[in-house]
Amino acid sequence: MQYMFLLYSTPESEPTYGTPEFQTMMADFAAFSEKARTDGILRGGEGLQGVETATSLKVRGGKVETMDGPFAETREHLGGYYVLDLPDLDTALRYAAQIPVAAFGTVEVRPLMDYNPANT
Repeated sequence: MQYMFLLYSTPESEPTYGTPEFQTMMADFAAFSEKARTDGILRGGEGLQGVETATSLKVRGGKVETMDGPFAETREHLGGYYVLDLPDLDTALRYAAQIPVAAFGTVEVRPLMDYNPANT
């Protein structure tokens, strides 16, 4: 089963860019990514640009509406994601606890839908 790990944090809780703490955090992300790759479970993942670069879209009454910024009104921002192929939720939660943002933000773990009938 593939799980998506959505990484949320508030900008003020993150280490400041260019500081030793920021460099440590980035090294920790690189180490986690390498562990997931070595364990053979990494299917994808990346950081996201800031919320100020987001555009949200919806269709209402046949009309396309776009808005600058993220659609959800939350204090925490979605900053990145991983997709890992794991046997069960317990294993997914063990990996989630190793992602650096868990120490200052939130890691949401969600199973991905499998639309391939051969896998059901």
